[in-house]
Amino acid sequence: MNGSGLLKLKRLLLAVAAFLIVCQPAFAEKRVALVLGNSAYRNSAPLTNPVNDASVMAVTLKNAGFDVVDFRKDLPAVETRRALREFADLARDADIALVYYAGHGIEVDGANYLIPVDAKLERDTDVYDEAFSLDRILVAIEPARKLRLVILDACRDNPFAKTMKRTLATRGIGQGLAKVEPTNPNVLIAYSAKAGSTAADGDGKNSPFTIALSKFLPTPGLDVRRAFGYVRDEVLKTTNNRQEPFVYGSLGGEDVPLVPAPQKPAPAAAAAPTAPAPTPQSEARRDYELALQIGNRNAINAFLAQYPSGYYANLARLQLEKFTAEDARVVATEKARLAEQERARLAAEGAQKAQQAKAEADAKAAEAARLAAERAKQIAQDQAAAAEQKRQADAAVADRAASDKPAADQTATQPAAPPPDKTTAVAALATGSPGVDVVKSVQTELRRVGCLTGAVDGDWNAASQRSLSLFNRYAGTKLEIKTASVDTLDAIKLKQARVCPLVCERGYKADGDRCTRIVCAEGSFLNDDNECEKRRERKPVAKRDSDERPSRRERERAYRPEREQGEPQVPSAAIPRPRKRARAEGGGSGQIMCDAYLCRPVRHGCHLEYRGGGGPGGNVGNVEVCN
Repeated sequence: MNGSGLLKLKRLLLAVAAFLIVCQPAFAEKRVALVLGNSAYRNSAPLTNPVNDASVMAVTLKNAGFDVVDFRKDLPAVETRRALREFADLARDADIALVYYAGHGIEVDGANYLIPVDAKLERDTDVYDEAFSLDRILVAIEPARKLRLVILDACRDNPFAKTMKRTLATRGIGQGLAKVEPTNPNVLIAYSAKAGSTAADGDGKNSPFTIALSKFLPTPGLDVRRAFGYVRDEVLKTTNNRQEPFVYGSLGGEDVPLVPAPQKPAPAAAAAPTAPAPTPQSEARRDYELALQIGNRNAINAFLAQYPSGYYANLARLQLEKFTAEDARVVATEKARLAEQERARLAAEGAQKAQQAKAEADAKAAEAARLAAERAKQIAQDQAAAAEQKRQADAAVADRAASDKPAADQTATQPAAPPPDKTTAVAALATGSPGVDVVKSVQTELRRVGCLTGAVDGDWNAASQRSLSLFNRYAGTKLEIKTASVDTLDAIKLKQARVCPLVCERGYKADGDRCTRIVCAEGSFLNDDNECEKRRERKPVAKRDSDERPSRRERERAYRPEREQGEPQVPSAAIPRPRKRARAEGGGSGQIMCDAYLCRPVRHGCHLEYRGGGGPGGNVGNVEVCN
């Protein structure tokens, strides 16, 4: 072969290689998954569904074409950490990394921890050693390039809460898992239930959340955010609005399907009914609902940057006003707290009246500003809630009309059939009793906003009614306290922050959302009102100068005759006690008569009378009187 032939062959090979590179299938990206299920807990009651749920997810992901699906069950802490290290190596060259966990989870001081099967958790600080944090999972999937996805079906009741010892009174142990805000891009964290609430295991072999995941996540070409939206709707429908899955994090503007769409569409005859082509309005609605589900200021601002005008932009601005009003309320509350603290300090230290008057005026002004901020926040929340309710109603009508149109086109050539009785179905749904689950949900929300300190037990008792009364008082609402309803639940969910003030035990004071120990300055003490009070100095008490005159007993002791000494004694004003010797000498009264020279018994039939005087001066105070 000559040189020109070799050149042509090289060009042909380069063309073939370029063609193969261009025509690579879209699903050539690498996808890896780690599936963990913990049921056989050694130091608490075992769980039924987590291993079953993890098995279903492992099969679902394998059928979806994932390159690696590492399924582990009932792992202790050491093996869990080893599994995470091995999965981190797999994720280094992956495009999509997914971690699914089913089992117990716990929230301590705002951080989330997943519990291995060998954990004891005798103290609240044991969670740092015996459990592994959600951040550890995020580190394992961090190398993935396109999507980092964590799915947690761990929002169950904490089985260690009743036995766990508190090493610090201010350390909070919450129910369910805490809200998270991923700091890295292309990260989504999906909870089976909203932060602060618990999820249901379901009546069957699998939980409602896992059933919905296996149904929608592997849909080819379906954006993962839309898939989780369908999962949310399915779980709400299955649990009668008692459990709401939630997704935290954000992705870019492009669709990110967990399973890519097929290269070639199916034949028209066998193709399933496809959704209508997206319109700018439908895309705006989808992005708005996603921003609303994320529920923070950054998400709303990102939506407004993408859609600066239009119907959904106006709704987004109402949501932004709600966040602004909440921020203003927080600032005003902090200023009022500091002003009241300064007023109390000046009063305790006995400052000048002018300073105390100024501090009191500042405290009143700060409190008025706080009340105004509370009212403004409530107005903003009411406006946003009303707009959102109207939008949902309009969207439901539009969706119903869009779904009815293909059915009407299909049945146009068929005989007309009587319309179904929709009124009966709606009434049947509307008249359902809320039941114990609604009561538990209301109690959970009341605990979240700081109005309920008791247990979430599904019993709408006097304590729960008092907590709802406190919510009405501080939130400015007028909810019915006798029963717990879905409307009550929705009204409480609108409150994003604490509503009722924090009540601390004696010796502690409220500092934001925590109780801190009260430390009194030197010279002060904690009084019965749980406040530091300046200790009063003891004033000197004037005492009477000691009398130089001897007491009567001393005088008696000084002038009592001591016959054993045989010396004459100085007469005493006191009447000496009679002695046996005196009786022996013939005295009938038992009294002794003393003068300046000697003492003798009083004669029979006589007695002594005190006529004044006496003492060393020589005047006898006692006189013998005979009848």
